[in-house]
Amino acid sequence: MLAPRFVAPPRSFLPVAVLLFVVMAAAGVSGTPSGHRTTVALPFRLIDTSPSGNFVSACPFSHRLPDDPIVKPLLPGASHSHDFFANNTTNAFSTYASLRAGTTTCAAKADTAGYWVPTLYYDGVAVTTPYAAQIYYMVAGRNPATIRPFPAGLEMVAGTATATGPIPKNGANWGCGGGSPIPFSLTAPTCPAPYTLELGIRFPDCWDGVHLDSLDHKSHMAYSMMYGGVCPADHPVPVPALLLGIKYPVSDGSRVTLSSGPSYTAHGDFFNAWDQRVLDALVAGCLNTGTTCGRARTVDGGATMTNSGFVVPPA
Repeated sequence: MLAPRFVAPPRSFLPVAVLLFVVMAAAGVSGTPSGHRTTVALPFRLIDTSPSGNFVSACPFSHRLPDDPIVKPLLPGASHSHDFFANNTTNAFSTYASLRAGTTTCAAKADTAGYWVPTLYYDGVAVTTPYAAQIYYMVAGRNPATIRPFPAGLEMVAGTATATGPIPKNGANWGCGGGSPIPFSLTAPTCPAPYTLELGIRFPDCWDGVHLDSLDHKSHMAYSMMYGGVCPADHPVPVPALLLGIKYPVSDGSRVTLSSGPSYTAHGDFFNAWDQRVLDALVAGCLNTGTTCGRARTVDGGATMTNSGFVVPPA
């Protein structure tokens, strides 16, 4: 294990992933490794000034490997199987620099981060390709002005791969889609037609302001929802509330296992390798203003735009 590093879809998918986040909530910080945060003048049109600001990165499935560059770095084949989204190059040897040099499946080409979850098996057979993955960056009811971008190179894990039973408030939840009568669950439910399984991984939203990683890949982060919606003194930096939502083409949870074990071992990993200039701008223009920007996408000239009309100018 490496020592921690230090720094100075389908139409119903979006609402149900946000509901997964809500259910789990109920149950001057450096933007670059050097400590320099770029200021960008941004034109944008506000469509919502509530404390529910967000932007969404849509990132289809990329590839599958028995690798984990956070938990088992430099050890190819040493992990259980993972499904990787966004960055096309993520593997056991991935670093911030290698991810930044890689390509991405995301509609917003500035999102070259790595996101991954354990492979889902149905009747013991790996599901070929998840339907969709969407990644939500949200204010989640906190003071929008306090949210800071994830620092470049931040790594974190949510959920528990080694769980021996369902763990409440663990960062992972299952559901069946928008409008489904099936309640959210810590284990995979059986979804009635026409609904299919969805997994939501809710990452911690408070950073200690110092470490890019920690030995357990969790201790440098904390959940504000465990402290009344504010960050604790030992993790004082509010960062985006990150929800990784994945939709699968199967419906019977009793037939589902994960490469890590039963469905209650669901977990997710995040390795921040965004174009930091664009991430900083999206946080400033969407989250800090409480603006519901919607889905990010790439437009002419290399700019990134959201449904609200918010635009990050080309570099």
